[in-house]
Amino acid sequence: MNVSTWLLASPWILALLVILYRYATRRPNLRDYPPAKTGPLVSVVIPARNEARNIERCVRSILAATYPTIEVIVVDDRSTDGTGDLVERLGVRLLRGAELPPGWFGKQWALVQGYRMARGELLLFADADTKHEPELIARAVAALAQERVDLFSVIPRQEMATFWERLIQPHVFLALQARVGDLRRVNRTRIEWNAIANGQFILVTRSSYEGIGTHEAVKSSVADDVMLAQSYVRRGLDIFLAHAPDDMTTRMYGSLREIVAGWSKNLALGAPLMMPPVRWIRALLPYLMWMPALLWLAPPILWVAFGWDFAAIATGASLITWIGIYAGERAPVHYALLYPLGAVMVAFIMIRSAWRGGRRVEWRGRVYRA
Repeated sequence: MNVSTWLLASPWILALLVILYRYATRRPNLRDYPPAKTGPLVSVVIPARNEARNIERCVRSILAATYPTIEVIVVDDRSTDGTGDLVERLGVRLLRGAELPPGWFGKQWALVQGYRMARGELLLFADADTKHEPELIARAVAALAQERVDLFSVIPRQEMATFWERLIQPHVFLALQARVGDLRRVNRTRIEWNAIANGQFILVTRSSYEGIGTHEAVKSSVADDVMLAQSYVRRGLDIFLAHAPDDMTTRMYGSLREIVAGWSKNLALGAPLMMPPVRWIRALLPYLMWMPALLWLAPPILWVAFGWDFAAIATGASLITWIGIYAGERAPVHYALLYPLGAVMVAFIMIRSAWRGGRRVEWRGRVYRA
């Protein structure tokens, strides 16, 4: 093999080194913060629409928290699968949600109703598909106080139980991480479009939340968590994110249908918000998001078709990269062998998301206008 062969393969070797380095040096980590022993009342607000599959596990994990002063409020957002009845048996505060007003997305409406009922100085907005380890809230409260910020969010470990989850989800997470990069650049950012939060776990002070206008300020957006974080930055308030793979898990979707529907809803409408506020850039991005998949698809195709040495090296580097990614996401590493299929599926979802981006959004039995 000559020098030109290695030069042609160098982009995939560089990608291998960069991605593995990022996984090895992910910081900050929630485990860096000792759990708070005491502190202000934390009101945990959980929006739940047809969450019978998840709600009991979520609530019980929060009730097992070591943090001494919490209240749990579940807002049953007009569920039809018995979610509210399950919550009633768990002994927490249940609010039967009011009818969705025009112009609102369901999650934001549920969260605002829960906030109005909450008594805590700190508000924690948590999704029903999350599982909290006992020290999660205590460490988050400690981190919020130690970092002296107004909004604290975490990146959990994703549970992946089915074939399609294990195949597709790591590809989507890598795409998102490629945009977000090192969380240390996001924390305390003053660049509005660089601000993000994870809507599965957002801890805020009541005063800051009321100051930015509550979730009513982002009532009409699919990407409510991103827009909420950007509302904080726009008002000169500090946000902070930490990795929490040992303290929180979540299972976002349980089937191929849910994966396709969920990411189709989120990607084309959420990703442009994380780009510079230039109209043509944001308009064009959804139609280009699938193209990085070519980075993973081109080497094996060229190797099989032409037997080129550089393609063989690039394919090997890609395989090692995906073994590292799957190990980093704590998913079965043998799925890395199927990384070309995962790339195809993610490209399809991103193209579908772009195509549907200007149309209506369907989620949990409701139809919204984007």
